[in-house]
Amino acid sequence: MNYPPSLQAVVDELGRFPGVGPKSAQRIAFWLMRQPAEDVDRLASSLLEMKNKLSFCDRCCNIAETGGLCAVCSDSRRDQSVICVVEDPRDVVAVERSGAFHGTYHVLHGALNPLEGITPDRLKIKELLARLNPQVKEVILCLSPNVEGDATTMYLSRLLQMPDLVVSQPASGLPVGGDLEFADDLTLGRALDGRRRLFD
Repeated sequence: MNYPPSLQAVVDELGRFPGVGPKSAQRIAFWLMRQPAEDVDRLASSLLEMKNKLSFCDRCCNIAETGGLCAVCSDSRRDQSVICVVEDPRDVVAVERSGAFHGTYHVLHGALNPLEGITPDRLKIKELLARLNPQVKEVILCLSPNVEGDATTMYLSRLLQMPDLVVSQPASGLPVGGDLEFADDLTLGRALDGRRRLFD
């Protein structure tokens, strides 16, 4: 027996979400069907509002209000001489929670993974290079300590070998093979404080 087309369309769309398989998509769709119409309307409105009001920061590619700078880039108290490069906007939140970093960020929106088709041109690397002016003294490559993150760190460390620019990465303490967003605040803070140069 097939579901009615309107229900099947919701199941199909939910199945496109990361980490949501066919069974989970069906469960969520049936749960939504049982909710009051105003709750579903509120969910739909919040999704549309997010899509219409948010985009990416013109400078660092983090989440921002459409057509503007993110909260970090707008803050004149931030240290403009240091850029912390991360994979994902969620990593910015993780580093900010540590309270150990007061510079600016650059979000790559992924890590190198040729098997998945994620090559350098798919990441926000050109935008990073465009930000490197004489005011920038250090770039911290704060990527997840897994195969993709390590490959991206190696690629960027070679690309960023420029006079008077320090390229570093957080010290050990982050779990190998883990994701940055799941690191606890203290570990991440200490790793940033003890960062090391990638080349001299």
